[in-house]
Amino acid sequence: MLRFSSHIQGEKAVRVMPEVRWEQNCVRPSRRTWPLLAFSWLVLTASAVAAPSARKLAVSDWRLVERESGKVNYYSVQKAATPPFIHAEYRPPYKTAVMGYQLADADRASASKLRWSWRALKLPKAGDECVAKSADSAAVIYVTWKRGLRWYTLKYVWSSVGAKGAICDRKRNPFLAQQTVVLQSGGPLNVWKQESIDLKAEFRKHFEDGDANASVPDLLGIGLMSDGDQTQSESSADYADFVLER
Repeated sequence: MLRFSSHIQGEKAVRVMPEVRWEQNCVRPSRRTWPLLAFSWLVLTASAVAAPSARKLAVSDWRLVERESGKVNYYSVQKAATPPFIHAEYRPPYKTAVMGYQLADADRASASKLRWSWRALKLPKAGDECVAKSADSAAVIYVTWKRGLRWYTLKYVWSSVGAKGAICDRKRNPFLAQQTVVLQSGGPLNVWKQESIDLKAEFRKHFEDGDANASVPDLLGIGLMSDGDQTQSESSADYADFVLER
């Protein structure tokens, strides 16, 4: 059974990475440093296998990150749809829940780009990831790396009212580096949007001051989340067409 360790994001902490065993004299990051992850994300513990240069991440292979989620799993997989997608339907007073994908060892070291499609169906009321008390999102994609004892997480969001292109919720300490990036904001609703990120370029931009020659640690995990617990409002979105390029 996979276990995950926590990240930080606003006031929720999400875990989508392999559990870290902390030694007696180590300082463990606070679970409440961000609200669910920021999020940890899922990491595959399976052995390395050869993978094509571009691999689809089937929606049926995503799993609930139980240690970072409440009792209600408000995600469902629509396998018969075109395209197949993960549907998120958050309703207060649910506890936030997170989905994660297990990456093959070969993908973790060589991943270069991540592509996906998403559509917001219902926006949390006045959700703004750059404001702690209203940091809810119709849709979130988490990407996580690890170097030594430090976790690095970028949180890409579909916001209700946050400014498109905004970068906020910056956190830095010896064990965590995190930022939120607003990719989409507001409507139109129920319309698919395609996203593509250069994983190494994004890491260097946000965590290495844009140094094109900086080394990038292996990708550790990918996760998704829709929530409305800060604003106590409904939130809904769909996720599809995940592709990892090597």
